[in-house]
Amino acid sequence: MKKIWFVSLLLTAFSCLADDVAAGRAKADVACALCHGPNGIATLPNAPNLAGQQALYLSEQLKSYRSGQRQNAVMGVISKPLTDAEIAQLSAWYSAIKVTVELP
Repeated sequence: MKKIWFVSLLLTAFSCLADDVAAGRAKADVACALCHGPNGIATLPNAPNLAGQQALYLSEQLKSYRSGQRQNAVMGVISKPLTDAEIAQLSAWYSAIKVTVELP
């Protein structure tokens, strides 16, 4: 019985994460893609790449922009209306993107 409960819990968690990733991608297409690129690789030289960043880091930064603790004219405006759920979704999307690195 414990094994079935655990498997059910894992499936629910993965389902929620998949929902967050899909919702985050939809939100990013509207609010983030212009500067950070459609796949999290920045299109502007002064915007960071978000693809592959840790979800916790992304969430903390967005919340810091939203509260005004971290200052940036554009990000302050973009992050102000975001809910905690939307921040979690955006963070799930960008952290789900796989990035490869090649040494020079």
